[in-house]
Amino acid sequence: MIGCALMSRGYFADDETRAERVQDLFNTVAPRYNLINDLQSFWLHRYWKRRLVALANLDPDHRALDLCCGTGDVAFALAARGAEVTGMDFSRSMLKCAAERNSDANVNFQCGDALNTDLPDNNFDVVTMAYGLRNLSNFEGGLQEMYRVTKPGGRMLVLDLGKPSFAPWRWLYFGYLKWIVPVFGQIFCRDAPAYAYMHESLEHYPAQDGVAKVMEELGCKEVNIHRILGSAMTINVGVK
Repeated sequence: MIGCALMSRGYFADDETRAERVQDLFNTVAPRYNLINDLQSFWLHRYWKRRLVALANLDPDHRALDLCCGTGDVAFALAARGAEVTGMDFSRSMLKCAAERNSDANVNFQCGDALNTDLPDNNFDVVTMAYGLRNLSNFEGGLQEMYRVTKPGGRMLVLDLGKPSFAPWRWLYFGYLKWIVPVFGQIFCRDAPAYAYMHESLEHYPAQDGVAKVMEELGCKEVNIHRILGSAMTINVGVK
């Protein structure tokens, strides 16, 4: 049944329809997005996001931008460290879920495009993106926009799925994403293709090494890759 669903409707497209399809995906899964993240990662995504925030080296007076903020996990964590935070996402359903979680946090949620934020140059001390860069129609453009709005000396951080170099582990990991994760989507969202998309998008994404290369080309200093679970998850960090 899941195999038939995947054949009949998919969310990944490597063409001009990609942004619309991804937006449709996140609007669809928004109500149960946090639940499925917990289940498919065995609650580990919470630790990975905390590690991302720790690497931001925030001071209480910093301004932070969380692009592709989703339901607000990273934005709220940045705000908890005293930063003034802007969270941006192009899915109004995800933003609605974020706003309902904590209306008292120092976070300003905005609907916008990570490729063209319309925010001023050199405006933020920290710019983060968790599980968003892989979904953009132009990942280089997403990094360019992050770089543009980051202040000189500020930090850019990207948390996303990685590509392990150890072949047996990569085979197991990709198999989990391809065959097991869609089952969670079918059970809890009645939408297996929404979670089959994770594997499809990763296959077309240059992952940690490609992100590091573009950061260096943009002029970032101190470019580092923090590898988690044998590079199943990675955090790219660069300083403008």
